[in-house]
Parts: sequence; C-alpha cells; structure tokens
Amino acid sequence: MTRIKICGLTALDNALACAEAGADLLGFNFYPRSPRYVTPDAAQDIANGLRAALGERCPLLVGVFVNAPADMIAATLAAAGLDAAQLSGDEPPDTLRALHGRAFKALRPRDPADAGEQAALYRTDAPRDERLPALLVDAYHPALYGGTGESASVEVAQAVMARVPRLMLAGGLAPGNVGERVRAVRPWGVDVASGVENGTPGVKDLARVRAFIAAVRAVDAAGEAV
Repeated sequence: MTRIKICGLTALDNALACAEAGADLLGFNFYPRSPRYVTPDAAQDIANGLRAALGERCPLLVGVFVNAPADMIAATLAAAGLDAAQLSGDEPPDTLRALHGRAFKALRPRDPADAGEQAALYRTDAPRDERLPALLVDAYHPALYGGTGESASVEVAQAVMARVPRLMLAGGLAPGNVGERVRAVRPWGVDVASGVENGTPGVKDLARVRAFIAAVRAVDAAGEAV
C-alpha cells in the first residue's frame, strides 16, 4: 500500500486522530520559521502520548529540519523520541551521512534533469529501512522550503523514481487530487500538511484527513484488483 505521512502536527489529540484514521507516518516541524513549528519538548509529549495510547500501532514519527547541523538533529531526535528525520533545506550529503540511515532528504528539483542529478547525489546515503522513503520530492521554489501548495511534475517524480526504490511525493496534495497523483506517479508514499487543514496551520481537519486517506486507499485497491 501507498504510505501516507501527515505532517506539521502540533497537538496530541490531533496527532492521535490522524494515527487512528490510518496514517503510516506523522511529522513534526522543527523549523522555527514554519507556522507549524513545535519545540522538542512539545514533540516529546506528543510522541509519548501516541506510544502510550497506540503501542505497536503507533506510526513512525518524523522530525522535519531545515539546515540544522547533524549533531543538533540527532540530539533532537533523541530528546523528542522520534524515529527519523526529514532534511528539507539545503543540507549537503555529509549531513545525511552523519545521521546513519535515520534521515531522508527532501528534494525540490527544477526539472527532470535536476531531479536526476539530485537523486544521484543523495541516494547513496538514503535510508535502507523500508519503512522510510529513500527520498522525498516537493515542488521547486527559489526561496521556500516546502509548503508552497504547488506540485512537482510527473516527469520530475519519475526521474527520481528511476534512481531510488522508495519515493515519497509531496507538494500541493489534497483529498481532491491525491488519487489522480498517485495513479499518475505510483509513488511509494505521499506527504500532506496544509492539504488536510481548514485554515489553521498545524491543526488537521479530520474529515479532510479521512477523505485524503480514503482517496489513496481507493487507488491502492484498484491497483491490487488489476
């Protein structure tokens, strides 16, 4: 099945509801300039609450970082009790390498050629853990690190998929378009934040979350039937 990551969570009750709805991964944003920013202490409280409530059913918990040093990322993962890191800035491969398979890189390629070059640059140090994406692809923007509401092209996504085994697709996904995007790209996973919100950053609308997950699962079921 296509893995589903709900990102930018800020409260335990909302995160627990997303997990119960069927999310496979939950994301917490440690970029201070993000409207979905949470402190490591807050993330730890949410992570502890999720594991206490769900036990082995708890989704993988991912911290999102932008241009943070590897030692700071590792310390935050340990302090907050998270499983992995998503590097969403301009981090070099050395940062990924220093995290020893506990981090994956988010790319924002300009075009398919750039996508292939970036994938080749980062794939060596991509996670081997099959519960995590090898790389994430978001829409290109010259100044913003995700959250643009734009989508990467199918050609860009395919250029990355040709070089890594597990691609997570992000950027502009919402209940109304995620099914079409999954059918077109067939990614390993999809990532959503603002697309399942209803005006308040960091607060997920559970009706939209359920609709998003249902749309993905409908494509999965159709694919299995074929």
